[in-house]
Amino acid sequence: MDSFTLLDPTLAPSTWQLLKEFWQFNDMNVLWVLMGSILLGISASVIGSFAFLRRRSLIGDALAHAALPGVMVAFLLFQTRDPMVMFLGAVASSFIGFFIIDWLPKNTKIKPDAALAITLSFFFALGLMLLSFIQGMEVENKSGLDKILFGQAAAMTHEDITLLMYVTIFILINVVLFFQKFRLIAFNSSYARSLGIAVNRYELLLALLIVMSVVVGLQLVGVVLMAAVLLTPVATARLWSNQLRNILLLAGTVGAMSAIISTQISYLAPAMPTGPWMVVSLSTLFFLSLLFAPDKGLIQRYLKQHQLRQRVSQENILRTLYKLWERSEFTQNDFSISDIQALRAMNTHDLRKTLKQLCRNTLLKESARGFRLTESGLEQATQLTRRHRLWENYLNEHLELSPDQVHSQAERIEHILTLEQEKQLEEELKDSLQDPHGNAIPNGATGGVK
Repeated sequence: MDSFTLLDPTLAPSTWQLLKEFWQFNDMNVLWVLMGSILLGISASVIGSFAFLRRRSLIGDALAHAALPGVMVAFLLFQTRDPMVMFLGAVASSFIGFFIIDWLPKNTKIKPDAALAITLSFFFALGLMLLSFIQGMEVENKSGLDKILFGQAAAMTHEDITLLMYVTIFILINVVLFFQKFRLIAFNSSYARSLGIAVNRYELLLALLIVMSVVVGLQLVGVVLMAAVLLTPVATARLWSNQLRNILLLAGTVGAMSAIISTQISYLAPAMPTGPWMVVSLSTLFFLSLLFAPDKGLIQRYLKQHQLRQRVSQENILRTLYKLWERSEFTQNDFSISDIQALRAMNTHDLRKTLKQLCRNTLLKESARGFRLTESGLEQATQLTRRHRLWENYLNEHLELSPDQVHSQAERIEHILTLEQEKQLEEELKDSLQDPHGNAIPNGATGGVK
């Protein structure tokens, strides 16, 4: 049966038709919402990256809540919902909140997280009180003020988009111009001070940019969800790259992608608001990255750990076989499973599985008695034994650990020592012929001794 016949044929055409209408932009409101979402996604993601890297992730959440009373006071003073008036009121209020968050830990015994929580709660409560007061007043233009809590993208006007565009351009220009300064401050502010950089001035500029980004996004995302737009994109980008430039580019891209996805969903299902869907799509992109990122993704990490466990298990067996060969005074090179288990505590199932893998890798081959090292297997087993015993000597001579203590340490380190590190150990231990247990240190890959 054709799989498409399982779908309701009346649904697919209507969905595709709505998507087609969306990208035709016949409705200007759709274009404004899309543009606003993309601009906010880019600006908030880029500037939020610096708050994230400075380990001040929740500052955006606190500033968003601190903006609420500023919006309400601006409305009470001017009784207008002009975007610029609301913006300036929110910026002033957020800056007061930022000053309190910064001042309290420096001048009192209050910890930074407590100062942030106190400020956030106070300003949010004050904003809600002012909002309730305004709702009881007989004034015009008060409807829709409550939407600032969760955002209402559909209510965005041309003036809102214009303001958002100017703010985004201002933020991006400053990030480009002062990128090196911001990077130094984000990673090592003490070093930046030692270079003569006016750290306080640039921290103030960063605070201004974060405040502007937060405030300008309230109409779209709202007070409650603004922190997610600031932080989730950089958390996602951090899983894909370690370079700051790449992180900023990726964060901006993720923010823009979430804006496009959420706007389309909101258009297809009008009851679904854009702001919350923007956060949901950001979270979805984050969890997908958490799973599938090439180096830091959980799946890749699991595979690497699994491969490491396999390699360690195989190398342990190779070294065990070398030790058995050594005990036979290099006359016998094939050993049974019971011989191996006598020296290496390992259950039979796992041991057989490891031995088969070593045979597939041509490091072992089966013999009448059991298993024997091939030429390449002997070379690797000799190298591992050599590193193990060199490291035991190093721990014994330089760290003064007893022979009983060095074995478990060397058991772990032998799997990660490089050839260069092995040569350094040789230079440190030029006269070492035996390990602390009296076993000869192999010389090269042939199994001989020094």
